[in-house]
Amino acid sequence: MYLLQKATQLTVDRDALTDLYAYPATDAGTCHVRANMVTSLDGAAAADGLSAGLGGDGDKQVFGLLRDLADVVLVGSATVTQEGYGPIDPEGDDPSITTLAIVSGSLHLDADQDAVTAASTVVLTHEGAPADRRARLVEAGATLLDCGTDDVDLHRALAHLADRGRTRVLCEGGPGLLAALFADDLVDELCLTTGPTLIGGDAGRITHGDTGGTRRLRRAHVLADDEGFLFTRWVRGERGESTAASDDN
Repeated sequence: MYLLQKATQLTVDRDALTDLYAYPATDAGTCHVRANMVTSLDGAAAADGLSAGLGGDGDKQVFGLLRDLADVVLVGSATVTQEGYGPIDPEGDDPSITTLAIVSGSLHLDADQDAVTAASTVVLTHEGAPADRRARLVEAGATLLDCGTDDVDLHRALAHLADRGRTRVLCEGGPGLLAALFADDLVDELCLTTGPTLIGGDAGRITHGDTGGTRRLRRAHVLADDEGFLFTRWVRGERGESTAASDDN
């Protein structure tokens, strides 16, 4: 155990942040899945129903950087609706710009929401999704891709993204999608912002549902700002490594 003191703090600029959060190299056709979430001190994943209510200026800075570094933002349909997502790349004509992939088994999406129908957005669903909702979304211009028969197979979804060259994946939740990714052993790292607030009540956590059992990640770095926020990055070891592995530092 050791104490992190102000005497040892180093100011981190944009270039340094970029180096700290750089994606590692991956094998061809393989995605690296990073999740980015925020919580209060007592573990709440939302304030007044929205995760945005938990962040600050530093969190916005990290949020923007992580999007810039990713090829695709992977997000659940409920989060798209509740958080009022807009299209990341409205035109969809630049392969170097981050795009949006929405996971939705029910296709309960707003066909009038630009994030859903943008040319660069893909909705990852399954063959058994309601036909009426499918028709409504397709008519509105949404791009749908079936990744399973009765539910969304996340392995197939990621394989599709990799086929498109979108291998640097940033998952922004929600809790159900993140839990499902953990359950399928698809999360390579978790970037977690902890805000200096207590929420109380019955707010949910960053995962909801079966995560496939207890697992342990390794601490990669810890950053802080003057507002009291902590920005941590937690990474997995090689696939198959024991979840009880100790921290590197």
